[in-house]
Amino acid sequence: MIDQRLKQLFQQLHNGDRQAFSEIYQEMKVPVFTVLVRVIGERALAEDVLQEVFLKLYRQPPQVEKPRAYVFQMARNLAIDTLRKQQPIENLEQPELCFQSCDPDSRIDLERAFSMLTVQERQLVALHLSAGLTFREVAVIVERPLGTVLWQYQKAIGKLRMILDGGCL
Repeated sequence: MIDQRLKQLFQQLHNGDRQAFSEIYQEMKVPVFTVLVRVIGERALAEDVLQEVFLKLYRQPPQVEKPRAYVFQMARNLAIDTLRKQQPIENLEQPELCFQSCDPDSRIDLERAFSMLTVQERQLVALHLSAGLTFREVAVIVERPLGTVLWQYQKAIGKLRMILDGGCL
């Protein structure tokens, strides 16, 4: 249902309806930003990449079957490009994440646990949980076999559980 509505909005944007862009932005800004923050690990840089994502969508609206997956793939690719350009990549060690639905103590624990994951693990968790993408869509975005994505995701979730239960890595 959401994908159908987004597909319709993207078509309207492609046909020159700039109001459709506003609706796409309102629908997608929070989940895309959440994924970007979790992948990049720095809010300010994630805001810059978010702006870049929507600027590209505005300038060249795509005609795609799965617009939601397309936007998240674009965001992920831009986030990775941004990380590669950073010299040095010190912010990956202690990312600033947004776990807004938690109480402050739990949020600190989640941020600490999430920061202990690798960039690849953070991507998988963020794309599946924050972006709401299926594992099959995540596999397409990260260009890995579905089985590998499932295994790596379970491994990342296991790490998070161990950290949150007081275990050390």
